[in-house]
Amino acid sequence: MTWSTADIPDLTGRRALVTGATSGLGYETALELLRRGADVLIAARNPRKAEQASRQLAQAAGREPVVVELDLADLTSVEKAADAVTKTYDKLDLLVNNAGVMATPYRQTVDGFELQIGTNHLGHFALTGRLLGLLLKAPDPRVVTVSSFMHKTVRGITQEDFRPPASGYRKWDAYGKSKLANLLFMLELDRRARAAGVSLLSAGAHPGYASTHLQAAGPELAGQEYMARLMGIGNRLFAQSAAAGAWPSLYAATKPDLQPGSYAGPGFFEYRGAPKLVPPTRTAQDPELAKRLWGWSIEATGVNPTLTVPR
Repeated sequence: MTWSTADIPDLTGRRALVTGATSGLGYETALELLRRGADVLIAARNPRKAEQASRQLAQAAGREPVVVELDLADLTSVEKAADAVTKTYDKLDLLVNNAGVMATPYRQTVDGFELQIGTNHLGHFALTGRLLGLLLKAPDPRVVTVSSFMHKTVRGITQEDFRPPASGYRKWDAYGKSKLANLLFMLELDRRARAAGVSLLSAGAHPGYASTHLQAAGPELAGQEYMARLMGIGNRLFAQSAAAGAWPSLYAATKPDLQPGSYAGPGFFEYRGAPKLVPPTRTAQDPELAKRLWGWSIEATGVNPTLTVPR
């Protein structure tokens, strides 16, 4: 049976936080969650874009989201955002770690990490760790981490990849490693949740080839306007819509009988179409590598995720 957004159950009474929800996959994810009755927080770096997206979401869904200011490339911003959410709400049912950057020129985060691994993995690792207490107050909490089929292009990751030298930097290799890190984290969070005996469900998703601004953002940062335009043409000719690209995330976020540690992607060669469960690479499923990454991430962020149900 083919899954569609019509299969999303009523989410009334559930609270969700979606990162990177001002456009693209995050926007479409937030929109469907709102339409199904969830209370949605949209976390974004740019306040102006966030307020604009909030108005558009309210008009499209008939319900207004709450804006949370969050810059995943700044661990102090992550701490402030998590503290604000924790002080305001009594529980969080769903966290969708969606935001990301792709194939950027060499840049560093505020804390000195390579921009892609710092934003895509370390920012989300710290955010999830700081929100675990709030998540564990919900009856059936879920964390969905968005990866990419580009995780298949790399064979591993080391601690040195957090702060690589600018010389020899390869943007697509760095992106693939950040997406591998997303999956290693997702599966390790699942293992630790089950070992701790808590009800948290950790799952992953990837959008296939979806038309979003993500493809053009890297060339724009590098000042390559021609490449940004070329990416836009490719999106129009070959990519599925951002709404369709969000289906795997929504599947992972809302499917009632989803198994812990599941990874969803488009059904047609993981390129486009209705979502289904797809296999991560053997490297992504390596528990020893995941444990090492977890330790490196604690050291880098100063956040040690604790899977203990709050009293």
